[in-house]
Amino acid sequence: MAWRDRWPVLVAALWWGLTTGLSFVAVPLLFQHFNNPAVAGGMAARLFQVQSYVAVGAALLLLLWGRAQRGRGAAGDASWALLPWLLLGALAGLVQEFGVAQRILTARQTGASLALWHGIGSVLVALQWLCALRSLWWLTARRG
Repeated sequence: MAWRDRWPVLVAALWWGLTTGLSFVAVPLLFQHFNNPAVAGGMAARLFQVQSYVAVGAALLLLLWGRAQRGRGAAGDASWALLPWLLLGALAGLVQEFGVAQRILTARQTGASLALWHGIGSVLVALQWLCALRSLWWLTARRG
C-alpha cells in the first residue's frame, strides 16, 4: 500500500491518540501532581489549546483527502461519509478554543459558573475524541 493511501490513517490515529493522551492521562495527572488548581488549570488550558489546533488541522487534512478521493469510484465517494464527523470535530475544536477556553480561565474573576463552562468544555473534548475515533475507525475498517 502506498504512502498516499496510508497517511489519512496516520493523521486520524495522531488526532485520536493526542486527544486520548491529553484529555484522559496528561490533564488529570496535572491536577493530581500540582497542589494548586490555578497552576494545573493554566497548564491544562495550554494542552487543550494544542489539542484544539490538532483537531482542526487533522480534520482539515482529512477533508482535503476526502475531496481528492471524490470521483475515484465507490471508495472515493464513500469517503464523504466522514464529512459530518470531520466538520463536527473541527467545529468542536474551534468552539472550545475561541468560545469556551477563556470563559473557563476567567470564570472565577467574572462571577461566571466554572462548573457550567467546564462541563461545556468537557463535552466539546469528548465530541472531538468521538469524531477522531469515528474517523480512525472508518479509515481502518475500509482497508480490512
